[in-house]
Amino acid sequence: MKQPALSCAILALALVVASALPGCGGGGGGSSPVPDPGPVVPPITVNGPAWWGFGRDGQHSAVAGIASQDLNRIAWSTPVDLAPQYTSAGALLIHYGSPVITAANTVVLPVKTGATDGFRVEARDGATGTLRWSLASDYRLPAHDWVPSYGPTLAPSGALHAPGAGGKLIVRDNPDSALGTARTTVFFGDSVYAGNPAAFDSSVFINTPITADAQGNLFFGFIVAGPNPAGLVSGLARVGADGSGRWVAAAAAADDSAIAKVATNAAPAMSPDQRTVYVAVNKAPATGSVQSGYLLALDSTTLAVQARVALLDPAAGTPARVSDNSTASPTVGPDGRVFFGVLESVFGAHNARGWMLQFDPLLAASRTPGSFGWDTTASIVPAAMVPSYGGASGYLVAVKYNNYAGRGDGMNRLAVLDPSAAQADNISGRPVMREVLTILGPTFESGNSGPVKEWCINTMAVDPFTKSILVNSEDGILYRWDLPSNSFPQKIRLTSGLGQA
Repeated sequence: MKQPALSCAILALALVVASALPGCGGGGGGSSPVPDPGPVVPPITVNGPAWWGFGRDGQHSAVAGIASQDLNRIAWSTPVDLAPQYTSAGALLIHYGSPVITAANTVVLPVKTGATDGFRVEARDGATGTLRWSLASDYRLPAHDWVPSYGPTLAPSGALHAPGAGGKLIVRDNPDSALGTARTTVFFGDSVYAGNPAAFDSSVFINTPITADAQGNLFFGFIVAGPNPAGLVSGLARVGADGSGRWVAAAAAADDSAIAKVATNAAPAMSPDQRTVYVAVNKAPATGSVQSGYLLALDSTTLAVQARVALLDPAAGTPARVSDNSTASPTVGPDGRVFFGVLESVFGAHNARGWMLQFDPLLAASRTPGSFGWDTTASIVPAAMVPSYGGASGYLVAVKYNNYAGRGDGMNRLAVLDPSAAQADNISGRPVMREVLTILGPTFESGNSGPVKEWCINTMAVDPFTKSILVNSEDGILYRWDLPSNSFPQKIRLTSGLGQA
């Protein structure tokens, strides 16, 4: 039976909309070509609020600032992996970085160029797909199991930042222009890096998406794999809008020498007032032991620790798994509440669904967990998007809600959950966030009955203008989930769904 460790990725990026909505950055994927887009349709000019990075904003709310277009055609497509590496079972165990979209509708996407390493970023016209510019990166992947995500981010100034080798950032100030040059900035000092770039390139590796706050300060995790002239150890870096840099060691911030690093793929998240940055840290992966960790609240200017909490399995009361094969990142709600997804302590004890933990701004365990947290980042859903909702919460959260065949019943769903209300979990019996809406995947694994295809979502795109969410399934189809009707009124095929989306 297919396990969640074989879920979630997309090989070809198919831009169905020319608006500020993200592509899927998941693991796994089919090799089928993108369908022919059909007759040429005049491009639609779109200008609107940008999609800055993973989960759109510093809180990872994934709430769009512009309405998505109808899913009636694929406007253009382009590969994001020039040398995909499949397992013998046909799985593609990689998390692709999320594209970003400027206010002028330039789509900047990461492209994997080599079999085991090699990346570039491409800037394309969002309406036509025409290449505006491309930029090779010298970025090197850290040690990994599944290939971690590589992705650029936009600062409020409009400047694009992409990971480079040795912990440096590659910066392009005007991504909408075909003309321009790139520069670099290094969080531990440009001159220090320049003194021995080879030593840093071989030992320092950015291992999370880059998060920008509203002032243009940048935050990301990095791994140090050996000695280096600056005495760096794995931790969290900050590059100020003024170019200044600082960092904090993950083990020191957690006050736990067993902590190895910031969790791979876990993008830092900002509080609504921008004063706090939340980051997940974990132990190194080791055979036979739980890769556990903490959630930290750090001062966003000094990186001083404000609060820390051990991430626990709410059913077992023991350390939860904070997996480097997950893309779960903290999400911060409009009221400052923090959500973070983990795996259960004993893999499979909760049908390999994990838990969506929630905390108050100072990381006290503040209400009930959600009944799914594996490899997903909660998306914020304004309560007004769900007319049937009559509860007291001003916002809800959306997550994938798979119940994997072989451990669960194979009835893989999506869910909108109320973080302020509870119900009994049908697996563990413990209180979990109340299900406001759930919807079953529409495609059977085989035949006309039985388990349905998994949802392949690391972060959803929430469209408050149409009261819908864009979601992708391992059947290879992108769906519009209409919340008022709790149905899929629109869909468009991206691939044949061979194995994964």
